[in-house]
Amino acid sequence: MAAIDKIDRLYAKASEYCLSFPGTSERESHGSSAFFIDGKKAFVHFRNNHHGDGNIGIWCAAPPGVQQLLTAGNPDVYYVPAYVGHLGWVGVRLDRADGWEEIAAAIGDAYAARAPKKYLAQLADRV
Repeated sequence: MAAIDKIDRLYAKASEYCLSFPGTSERESHGSSAFFIDGKKAFVHFRNNHHGDGNIGIWCAAPPGVQQLLTAGNPDVYYVPAYVGHLGWVGVRLDRADGWEEIAAAIGDAYAARAPKKYLAQLADRV
């Protein structure tokens, strides 16, 4: 039961952060929770043991070159996810990351990689 509680806590925290950005929503996509911008562009997928890979993680959109840097620099936390890895997306193991600052940065970068300029301007105004 404790493992399920941990997964639920990780999901809730990731979901809360993803939905804090302008224009975001959540719905099931390809068998798991996914987070979208304007209901169209996915920027994060939550995955728990996808096809038996053993990972509790998120798949994040990433700018060109970032996937290679992260997976080479910290392969215990970052990985190339199935299906979207060839598009440059990066997997982040929530159960192995150094903390929520690292996870939040990955989610923020994913949002910035996919968001339209109008939402990025709103984020700039928050700072």
